Amino acid sequence: MIVVLIGYMASGKSSLGKVLAKRLNYNFIDLDDFIETKEKMPVKNIFDTKGEIYFRKVENLYLKELIYHVNDTVLSLGGGTPCYGNNMRTLLDTDDVKSIYLKASIPSLINRLKNEKIKRPLISHIKTNHELTEFIGKHLFERSPYYDQAHFKINTDNKSKEEIVEEIIKVLI
Repeated sequence: MIVVLIGYMASGKSSLGKVLAKRLNYNFIDLDDFIETKEKMPVKNIFDTKGEIYFRKVENLYLKELIYHVNDTVLSLGGGTPCYGNNMRTLLDTDDVKSIYLKASIPSLINRLKNEKIKRPLISHIKTNHELTEFIGKHLFERSPYYDQAHFKINTDNKSKEEIVEEIIKVLI
């Protein structure tokens, strides 16, 4: 089985994915890290030098490579991955893939992101919490129709990593 974690940036996909993989005795792969290794450059540089269209094409290619060739893996996707190139349909139509939407509220996301803006190119230009609220709200409005198609939804607000991982394991069994 491949457990695919989807959700907005800072929803916990990578940090929870590592804990979940350890609990399941699975491998853990972060798709952005995988892309960086394959392309031999950071995602930010791919966007800056080759553009978003190129990035979305290789993202789709590497997602399919992983989905069709790995087993016993927890895979963390980038926040936008489910929204492009029929990626969500690929996840839903592939046997042995279980997608999980880690759903965090806008206040939770703002709380997690407000001190990380410098590390997040997508929001590094945002100056105020009000602007951040507007940006995240708009993005979630656009992306929710994709995220909501996941096999399972887990609300992450006010829960520890361990509580969330337990919930995920329960829905997978």
